[in-house]
Amino acid sequence: MVGTMSLLRALIGTARMVRHTPLLAAGQPPDDAVLLDAPDERLAPVLVSAALGAYGQAAELLATTRESAEWENRDRYVRRLAAFAHSREDWLTDWLAVTPRDPDALLVKAELAVRRAWESPARAERLREMGPLIDAAADGDPRDPVPWRLALDHARGTHATHSAFEGLWAQAVRRSPHHYGCHVAALQYLSALWYGSHRECFEFAEQAARDALPGSLVQALPVRAAFTLLMSGDPTSVQGDRIDAAADLAVAVSARYEAGDPWPAEVRNLLAYVLAGRGRWAEALEQFRLVGPYATSFPWTCFTDDPLGQFLETRDGVRLQVASEMPLRARADRRRPRGHYA
Repeated sequence: MVGTMSLLRALIGTARMVRHTPLLAAGQPPDDAVLLDAPDERLAPVLVSAALGAYGQAAELLATTRESAEWENRDRYVRRLAAFAHSREDWLTDWLAVTPRDPDALLVKAELAVRRAWESPARAERLREMGPLIDAAADGDPRDPVPWRLALDHARGTHATHSAFEGLWAQAVRRSPHHYGCHVAALQYLSALWYGSHRECFEFAEQAARDALPGSLVQALPVRAAFTLLMSGDPTSVQGDRIDAAADLAVAVSARYEAGDPWPAEVRNLLAYVLAGRGRWAEALEQFRLVGPYATSFPWTCFTDDPLGQFLETRDGVRLQVASEMPLRARADRRRPRGHYA
């Protein structure tokens, strides 16, 4: 009897999934339309130009972000251009040859060098050699917080002391007190995975969220602390409440942006994972809907070398979980009244 009931429940669950999963996929792009780390409309033509060996558009874009103090966009574009230069560096080499003191070219050069050093088996030693490149990038424009985000990443990899970290953090917030990239870099340093603790990480994130501007992605910083806690194992009930509170705050931040907006895509990817990890399936599915076609490498590269595949697999799994919890038939108040004949 027990085996029969278990089989029946499994069959009912499967029936629910078959019935509801196609409906739950509505409003979401099909698998083949989802892109990993897709560039926005400003960066896309720059990458095409760089692929052809030309640096002019990259120089123009980064100069615009610097002159207009678009520090968030500048940080994103520098990261993406350095990632592109990792395999196609000719355009950057030409740029530096023509204008060796260009602050934008120096920043991409420093980002690329630090990225390569992080990949080295002798990471700490290689990173220590990168200090002068970061200093040169910081000297390029004293207003720019992006070199200080890079300096914070550098500090984490070179085992810098807390006092050294605090000095760099002070330099970063002096230039831009609400810069998202600098906050993420500081949070990583303070995490239990590096030189802090879960308590220290959460306290930093929660204070930053309280101080953040309305709608700023810094308000979603606690969900990154929640992610590191989830990655460490099963949280206690108290920690679980803190994770849920962080997720609630990130949901509110996500709601301020349009569906399919590439700017909050990484936060939404991360939030979808955290919500799924807490069994909040319907809310996770809503974040996948808001993400649209913009899958991001983080957080999925933490689990696999195929982040796009992991994104799609998790999205499918969340759909199935939501479908399995939906009623197989309409509720009684929506059924036809007795005595009614077709």
